[in-house]
Amino acid sequence: MKNYILAHDLGTTGNKATLYDQEGSLVSSAFYAYQTEYAQTSWAEQDPQDWWHAVCASTRQLLGQTRVRSDQVACIVFSGQMMGCVPLDRQARPLRQAIIWADQRSVAQERWVAERVSPPEVYRITGHRLSASYSLGKILWLRDHQPDIYRAAYKFVHAKDAMVARLTGAFVTDPSDASGMNLYDLEGGGWSERIIQAVGLDPAQLPQVRASTDVVGEVQSEVADEVGVAAGTPVVIGGGDGACAAAGAGVVSEGAAYNYIGASSWIALATEKPIYDPDQKTFTFGHVVPHMFMPTGTMQAAGASYQWTRDRLCPVEIQAAEGLGISSYELMNLEAGNSPVGANGLIFLPYLLGERSPRWNPRARGAFLGLTIRHTRADMIRAVLEGISLNLRVILDAFQAQGAGIEAMRLIGGGASGRFWNQILADVYGMPVHRLAILEEATSMGAALTGGVGVGLYPDFAMIETMNRVRETIAPELGAQAAYERIYPIFEAAYQALAPIYDMLAEI
Repeated sequence: MKNYILAHDLGTTGNKATLYDQEGSLVSSAFYAYQTEYAQTSWAEQDPQDWWHAVCASTRQLLGQTRVRSDQVACIVFSGQMMGCVPLDRQARPLRQAIIWADQRSVAQERWVAERVSPPEVYRITGHRLSASYSLGKILWLRDHQPDIYRAAYKFVHAKDAMVARLTGAFVTDPSDASGMNLYDLEGGGWSERIIQAVGLDPAQLPQVRASTDVVGEVQSEVADEVGVAAGTPVVIGGGDGACAAAGAGVVSEGAAYNYIGASSWIALATEKPIYDPDQKTFTFGHVVPHMFMPTGTMQAAGASYQWTRDRLCPVEIQAAEGLGISSYELMNLEAGNSPVGANGLIFLPYLLGERSPRWNPRARGAFLGLTIRHTRADMIRAVLEGISLNLRVILDAFQAQGAGIEAMRLIGGGASGRFWNQILADVYGMPVHRLAILEEATSMGAALTGGVGVGLYPDFAMIETMNRVRETIAPELGAQAAYERIYPIFEAAYQALAPIYDMLAEI
């Protein structure tokens, strides 16, 4: 019986292979790391051949450690890092290293596009700001700087799409990855003729867009032994990692929302129509759930701000945690609990890495405001958690201002494991937060769910309620919620007042 889903999550640091059974339970996982090359400032590249080795090695390890036979695998499905550029030839071989999502080299190409299609029009067509972060600018950089590779490229694809092409010979992508290219007509459901014509791209070099749940091909016999699976195994295209994480968090129907808290943090929803913010604070991807969308807002330094706090301000907690064999963050949370709501009037602006949504200001900088001789480390730790949460509230408010009805917020990611921070989020958001049973496997789980639906092993996306249940609901505390309502406009005013100062600092 073909009872297992083999899911690959091609992340930035490596590939995680997971095996799920027909009941939706995680059987086992394996991880294979690879490197990123930063050859110049603002450049970030990876070798697609490393991805292929990772897929092959992790598949063999996973099936070997579980003793699941390759002929028991119902399908292979992918999640992957988004917003990249991988030029492939007709044999699905990469023509150069992949330019990944973190690469920002194509600023000149971004300006060039803006002269031909206005940035507001790009946002209205694609659901995204015109930015060097997305695939379009990276493709145009190749055209400008490596024209031989540009002309030789049969297709420009993403990380997961490159692996699917190698496995099956099919050059396809899905709406979630397509929508991260600055080229996709979000509501039209295909490549934007307006943008393609304006910038002079050849649409034949773009992959076919298929539903995330589609079986797009089968494992070819010439690669089956190398990968370690049976020839003819169905391959489901899957989706970008953000959309797969949404599925894994149970955000698969209108009104559901989740908050990922890792080094960065984002809030994303499932909606039947895109959300277009008048100030372009947020952006919208296609979802892995067919005909659904995923409005999103991403801040740069969430967990990264808390990690900075640990590394710079909390040597006592680090040393004590090592002796106790626990996380230093647990001790930091205990210390922060000694400070009252509002951290005795101390506010932290969490812009240690500039800011994306909601500010879109790379010059933004972090700050403690209101610091006095009376403040303690406990106040500073708590202020950091509150500042991150208040900044995420700006994203949430942008969605709600456009009519998004959100009744509760699901939490995933490593930062969601601390109940103290969960309570602050509930109080700042003014809504219940749901702690899920599985916090850090949501992306691979969402990919597996997409594959299982695609081959009929799972009935529909509601299967996620079995796979990843709500473990605990944390309601806002009314007194704390009222206090944060008073602090929130001060937090917003603080950023607005400092914005011109950030520009001045950038000139130093």
